[in-house]
Amino acid sequence: MTIPSSTYRLQLRGDGFTLEDARGIVDYLDDLGVSHAYLSPVLSATKGSTHGYDVVDPTIVSPDLGGRAALEALTAELRSRGMGVVVDIVPNHVGVEDPRQNAWWWDVLRNGRASQYAGFFDIDWADDNGVDGKIALPILGSDSDVDELTIDRTGDAPLLAYYDHRFPIADGTDDGDATTIHDRQAYRLVSWRAGLVGYRRFFSVNGLAGLRQEDYDVFTESHKEIASWMTDDLVDGLRVDHPDGLADPGGYLTELRELMGEDRWLVIEKILARGEPLDTSLPVDGTTGYDALADVGGVFVDPAGATALGELSQSRTGSASDPEWLHATERELKAAVAQGDLAPEVRRLTRAILRESQADISAEAVTDAVVALVAHMPYYRSDYAPLAGTIPRVIGTVLQNRPDLEAGLDAVATALVANGESAVRFEQVCGAVTAKGVEDCLFYRATRLISLQEVGGDPAIFGVAPAQFHLANADRADRWPAAMTTLSTHDTKRGEDVRARIGVLSQIPELWARCVADWEEMIPSPDGATGLFLWQNLFGVWPVDGAIDDSLRERIHAYAEKAMREANLRTGWNDVDETFESSVHEWLDSVMQGSVADSMTMLVARVDVHGRSDALGQKLLQLVGPGVPDVYQGTELWDDSLVDPDNRRPVDYRIRRELLSGNDVPSATTDAASKFRVVRAALRLRRERPASFVGGTYAPVYATGSASAHVVGFSRGPQQGEPDVMALATRHSSTLQNEDWGDTTVVLPQGQWRDRLTDTVYTAQASATELFAALPVALLVRENVGDTDR
Repeated sequence: MTIPSSTYRLQLRGDGFTLEDARGIVDYLDDLGVSHAYLSPVLSATKGSTHGYDVVDPTIVSPDLGGRAALEALTAELRSRGMGVVVDIVPNHVGVEDPRQNAWWWDVLRNGRASQYAGFFDIDWADDNGVDGKIALPILGSDSDVDELTIDRTGDAPLLAYYDHRFPIADGTDDGDATTIHDRQAYRLVSWRAGLVGYRRFFSVNGLAGLRQEDYDVFTESHKEIASWMTDDLVDGLRVDHPDGLADPGGYLTELRELMGEDRWLVIEKILARGEPLDTSLPVDGTTGYDALADVGGVFVDPAGATALGELSQSRTGSASDPEWLHATERELKAAVAQGDLAPEVRRLTRAILRESQADISAEAVTDAVVALVAHMPYYRSDYAPLAGTIPRVIGTVLQNRPDLEAGLDAVATALVANGESAVRFEQVCGAVTAKGVEDCLFYRATRLISLQEVGGDPAIFGVAPAQFHLANADRADRWPAAMTTLSTHDTKRGEDVRARIGVLSQIPELWARCVADWEEMIPSPDGATGLFLWQNLFGVWPVDGAIDDSLRERIHAYAEKAMREANLRTGWNDVDETFESSVHEWLDSVMQGSVADSMTMLVARVDVHGRSDALGQKLLQLVGPGVPDVYQGTELWDDSLVDPDNRRPVDYRIRRELLSGNDVPSATTDAASKFRVVRAALRLRRERPASFVGGTYAPVYATGSASAHVVGFSRGPQQGEPDVMALATRHSSTLQNEDWGDTTVVLPQGQWRDRLTDTVYTAQASATELFAALPVALLVRENVGDTDR
């Protein structure tokens, strides 16, 4: 198998960065040291889609991106330079927001169960689903809005119309008024507030309908274009979006591996809980790297700051955001999601349990048991081999606190043992409840240290000790050497450099608490929890010179709106409190000018060097560490991105091209070139010495001396040879006494070692003072006769 030495993630979009645009930067990616371009979804998506995950036609490459010809041209350009291409695919769902754009969905709505595509979607046809066996479409503003329906007869065929929405009318049913015609269709339009949805969704997104990939005909039809990429040797690997949403992830991945062949790279967006192992029986090369992100970022967080930051959270919000509160709140939020946004999926699961258990019990009792059980589940789903026994253990835990649920849990257990529909839907519901309750809500409520609140992370775990970090890396090098690793994705809540700066607060908690107290006295936030959460985000993105331009101001306001609504404390997506939101926006405007802004600027100027030190450190350790590192678009330079869609802004490659010609060593951590130099040197080294990385050895490197705890590093090398690469980084730099390394030294293996970042040569040992004189990181390479850089 040809495994990438590194990937570079490109977010394609028809209105800004097409496949042809990607082809135009291949020379830049090659010079940077990248081996494979990693493309966001390229199949035909909803018109105007800026992300591609709302595929409406999986049988063609998006014409908006340039079509099949443009993909072939991009691959040819990459191959001409010895590079390759990896493509993101979306098997779990398709876009149905505008039914006219999705031919399969349109046919189902028109013909109902008689449609040739009826079996493609996970549709709830049951007569007891609240709409008499019709497909419930949550479109209307209220139930009475059915009176607002009209008939659009402007085209070749009449359409049912609700404002800008259009729906098909079955043959022979178009006589009469709009309400009468509506009642004859295979679907029924209902209020989006009614809690009725006639199909499995991606989480709770009504515009994304789940596909039944467990049906081989569905798999075959939805993978025709993907299969042709393999036949025509057009792509070198795939990234699979959200396989946990499928009925049978393992079965799907087995089919996909057979389609791809053994010689192509395959990674999956599998969200692992902290400590959860990836199932080794899956025919994949690893995950997309959230587990690595938590390890690499965590080693730069100072656990000594947990108490003080917890006390600050307690004083401002009434809760310390400590492990006990976090875990209790997680269970509460997951239960609320199961009873709220995902109630349609839970009701459908309840009906399946009642059928398969044949229990003489009420639906309400079963639902209560299901809600309690999914709220306590520690994983996205538990039907992977390493997690065997999870459900019985969780049932035992639930019963200790809720013995009144025993009859309902008995019914659940009986149905799960039958291993039919209930077992499938239970696992699908678990993943959706976890995503909506934790990543999309809890991570916007906890306020102790928000840089810990990342997909695949656990904010209850405050920092990662070097010993933990090394053992996790060694395990990855041994078990999953070709897994992807990452620091930023389109799904991360904050960009890597923003997280790194916020993480520095763990080193200066008392100073941070004093600053927050001063600022709150000058300009009190409208709500304690919202305020403390946003103070940290402001600190993370605040410019060193304090210049807040209109673009940044707009981005901060957009982020605040999303954060407030996701937290769902004082306002939410379904019930917007405009008065509260306006008060927060007014508060932000006040903060971004005047004395508070000046104070924030002074704090940022004081600690920015430590944030950048940690940012360079985590970047180097990720790029040189075990696995295949992905560089998210633009993050080879300093990046102040927040959550999607902010992290999908266009990248200015002109600036990056200019840096390619620079050969001088950056004079300071804050130089624009410092991060670029680290990224380029590490990627080129991986390409130069592939045997030392994927499949290579891993060993911790420890310093000696008075500040040895502030050095974290490791060595890499080929399996049958001595270590020939060493990555070293400074950690907890703000707590270094007067920035003095003292007698701290790193002992080097035999030979001559050159730092690829500064061109300094070392033998026998290197003092930390010299190692980190120019940059807070070092990339040492053992020099041998004949060493060359491509």
